[in-house]
Amino acid sequence: MLRAMTWNIRTGGRDRDGTDRRDRIAAVVADQRPDLLALQELRGLDSDGGLAELAERVGMAPHLARSCFGQPVAVLVRPPLRVLRASRVRRPFHHAAARVEVATAAGPLTVFSTHLNPYSGGRRRMEADWLAAAVRRTGGDLALLAGDLNTLEPAVDHTARLAGLAPLYRRRHVRRDGRTVDTRAVARLLDAGLVDLWPRAGGGEPAGLTVPTRHGGAEFAGMRLDYLLATPALAATARAVRVVRGGDADSASDHYPVVADLALAPG
Repeated sequence: MLRAMTWNIRTGGRDRDGTDRRDRIAAVVADQRPDLLALQELRGLDSDGGLAELAERVGMAPHLARSCFGQPVAVLVRPPLRVLRASRVRRPFHHAAARVEVATAAGPLTVFSTHLNPYSGGRRRMEADWLAAAVRRTGGDLALLAGDLNTLEPAVDHTARLAGLAPLYRRRHVRRDGRTVDTRAVARLLDAGLVDLWPRAGGGEPAGLTVPTRHGGAEFAGMRLDYLLATPALAATARAVRVVRGGDADSASDHYPVVADLALAPG
């Protein structure tokens, strides 16, 4: 069984007031012990050795994708998984997208870690199209797209949820008419054939909300913004999906991690 996890750790685990949350982040990762870890918002960790230090603390190897405009992202891999290749998706994402291929007994598995544009639904839709094309280019049956997609899920009524947001933050999730909820980025990825693992194998609270935590998040109102999307062959291996809550996860970031157990073995 392989465990995959995605987590936006908020500004590299440090706050503007100097609060350092990296010990709590490491504790959550150590407790969950993922084999594949997609991390987002790694500000500063790419320049001060912080990502390598975090990876060493949790027994994983990091593969970073730097950002031209926003914050880096990464995929961390735990031995004995063997990395076949690693790179970034070469498109002008607001943040970035990392791509790592590992060997499994069922064939190569490609994992993407990404963080879509937080401000523009149109840009998120464009970034989703780039990611869908990148998944197609893997040419394999096994691919996992993990990350903070900054997009509410389609086919859900979000009216009450958005009504409680300040206008500045509400604008991020509606289209130009100011009323229609913008779910296009996730819809594009689902239309491209990816499967949302939460409704397929999720447990606990029905909505799978990933923000906000007790750490904060004034821009959120009980939302699911973090996703694990898989190709159909990989989705068939999903045995359990859950949002990690409680303990250090309540204050390590403004996002909760999402974990999926996959019936795969290292190759």
